[in-house]
Formats: sequence, C-alpha cells, structure tokens
Amino acid sequence: MILPCRAVLFDVDGTLVDSTPLIESAAREWAAEYGIDPDEYLAGSHGRRTSDRVADFLPAEEVGAATARLDELEAARSDGITALPGVHDLLASLDGLPWAMVTSMDREQVAVRTRVAGVPLPDVVVTAEDVVLGKPDPSGYLLAAERLGVEPSGCLVFEDAPAGVAAGRAAGATVVAVTTSHPAGELTSAHHIIKDMTWVKSAPGGLRIA
Repeated sequence: MILPCRAVLFDVDGTLVDSTPLIESAAREWAAEYGIDPDEYLAGSHGRRTSDRVADFLPAEEVGAATARLDELEAARSDGITALPGVHDLLASLDGLPWAMVTSMDREQVAVRTRVAGVPLPDVVVTAEDVVLGKPDPSGYLLAAERLGVEPSGCLVFEDAPAGVAAGRAAGATVVAVTTSHPAGELTSAHHIIKDMTWVKSAPGGLRIA
C-alpha cells in the first residue's frame, strides 16, 4: 500500500532509535532516590516528556529538580543505544522527501542518542523545549509541519506509543504505528500498524508500507 504524503514526521525513541536499556537503568536509579516504584513510573513514561511524567508522582514544586536529576542520570549513559530495524535504509531512501523529528526528549538527548545510533539529524527537529505541552498534545507535530511548510494533513507521522499516536491524530496527520515498544492492541487509534521500519519503503509521491 502506498501512502501519499508531502512530508514525514518521525518520533525518535522507540521509532527510530532504541534507548530502552539506558532509560530503564536511569529510571530505576532515579526512582530509588525519590521513593517511587520504578515499574509504575516506566509503565506510563514512554512517549511523554520527562517533566510531564515526573509530575504524575511529585508535587509541582519538586518537578523541576527531579526532572533535572533524571536527565542527568540519562545523560551519563549511552549503553545499549541502537537504530531500530530498517531505519538506516529508509532514511537513506527518502530522496528529497522532507522529514522531521518530533520527540519528547530534550535537544541534548536527541543529539547523543542519534549520534550513537548513527541516525542523521534532519533540518527540523522539534524537542521538549520547543512546545508548552507535550504529547498527546499535537503541538509538536503541528510545529514540525509548519517549519517544513506543509499542511499537517499532508504529513505521515510514525509513532510507537499511544501518546504519540494521539498527538499525530490530533494534528490531522496520517499516523503509522510501529509495534517496537507497545503491542498492536494499544495502538489501535493509528491509521496503520506495522512491525517496524523494515516494512516501509520509499515510493513515488510518498511511502509504501507492507
């Protein structure tokens, strides 16, 4: 099936890059310091900004410092970061099709993780610092489309988490979910669901998904 589009908007962690070992080890160390159940924290953290998830557990006056601490723990690690299957080939094949990254990570985290994974950075990268509200709010995807000069309805969004799928849908884009971090049953609001990027190929006027 060919999905026509004028631009492609990618989530990063869990969609293009796998940072799971790093994220889990940092979160477990951080949670022990704050007396938080690490499994409970991790269960709802994927696809959301760190500060938004931290706010689910701590008083507002503690969120800033606690978020900075978790960011510090993550920044000290680069273990286990890899590009997900099919990502390098897909990005190399886009052949002038505009694309952007829209992530709940901050700019430094994106730079480190993409570098370690060997994933190139596009001209447009929308990070946690660029929006007031994180996913599932559509602000990030709307901003990326605006910066690329493309209507959101002309964009394909690739996501791996329910919050990101919701953000892409709310922006008015066509959303393709990959089951790299969540089972298909949690991603049913996406327009299409695939296993990973090996199922995506460049095609005239858009992308082909198997």
